[in-house]
Amino acid sequence: MQLVSTAFFAALLFVVNANPVVVSRSPVTLPIARKFNLGNGTTTLLQRDQARAAALKARAQSFADSGETGKRAIINEDVDNVAVVYTASVGLGSPATTYDLLIDTGSSNTWVGAGTAYKTTSTSTKTSNSVSVTYGSGSFSGTEYTDQVTIASGLVITNQSIGVASRSSGFDGFDGILGIGPVILTQGTLSPASSTLIPTVTDNLFSQGTITGNEIGVFFAPTTSTETENGVLNWGGVDTSKLTSSVSYTSLTSTSPAKYYWGIDESVTYGTSTTILSSTAGIVDTGTTLILLATDAYNRYVSATGATLDSTTGLLRITTAKFSSLKSLFFNIGGESYELTANAQIWPRSLNTAIGGSASNVYLIVADLGSNSGEGLDFINGYTFLERFYSVYDTANSRIGFATTSSTTATSN
Repeated sequence: MQLVSTAFFAALLFVVNANPVVVSRSPVTLPIARKFNLGNGTTTLLQRDQARAAALKARAQSFADSGETGKRAIINEDVDNVAVVYTASVGLGSPATTYDLLIDTGSSNTWVGAGTAYKTTSTSTKTSNSVSVTYGSGSFSGTEYTDQVTIASGLVITNQSIGVASRSSGFDGFDGILGIGPVILTQGTLSPASSTLIPTVTDNLFSQGTITGNEIGVFFAPTTSTETENGVLNWGGVDTSKLTSSVSYTSLTSTSPAKYYWGIDESVTYGTSTTILSSTAGIVDTGTTLILLATDAYNRYVSATGATLDSTTGLLRITTAKFSSLKSLFFNIGGESYELTANAQIWPRSLNTAIGGSASNVYLIVADLGSNSGEGLDFINGYTFLERFYSVYDTANSRIGFATTSSTTATSN
């Protein structure tokens, strides 16, 4: 296994190829399933998203404050604070044992052992490093191994660095995480090699020649079921069969702390003329359920929509009359405008009771980030945004792309 120096990666991370070479690719598809993770906790969906947001911000800010060296801060939050999760079946070893792993663009370590015990085979090698990561949604610690990882048929990685948990919290019902965030987030997770970066599964698929592009395409479809296989990861390219437009790309933001994640710059407009959020930095995150806007922008959205706060769910609520006149929300990213229709701005009404709401109410999926704009991470475009657009996480060219799909204008909610 070849580990990457921090200095090299820091130079690579922020170099954007203005005219990347377009390569003909046939991406490999990995089905992913959505599951509710509300459990028996007393916190609302919003509180769980806000807890994750606080952890992400603090984690990246401490990283920035330390000059991208050393350990990141440990952020202790409720361990059940991810309301909607996405999982995939991944094999480790030879013969492979299958693990049910959470898909997370907000972290980059891949690890197992929270549920199904890790089984060593001839391809397993124990390293001299311990590993420890604390998330907004829990934590794990254990030993770092290298092993063969089978993500899908034809998608096999040799000598992938993985964590094997001896202790974990917050991952009941799951076996670990498949981290697909930027590799910089792995720094500080090993000991004693605390300055070492761990190549992600995507990095190794690319470096080993298994995929021809160091990128992942993500597709979700809106669904009215609490548990369903409603998405795919496309490794190494874009699945054009999912698209109704071409992919438009924007460079990763240089603003801290958003730059440590899949961070972009965007502005948000309600209707044709009401500015909700001026151009600022934030992140795209599969681990966040809602669309979170900085408090000042959220307040402008509340005023524009006439919504009221529902104390039971923590979400905004509107009357059916106001819903009929709800205008589209436009996300302006990299010179393109992405329309979130009125239907896309509401929680699926058939799932109202799943979040503790009333079946007859109309709840909005735009919510309060919990801090004002100007802090360098002023929005999070979560699952409820991503289910309306195909997204591409292009590590090679330090950029994110979006395209419309048949789900963009769906009225299923």
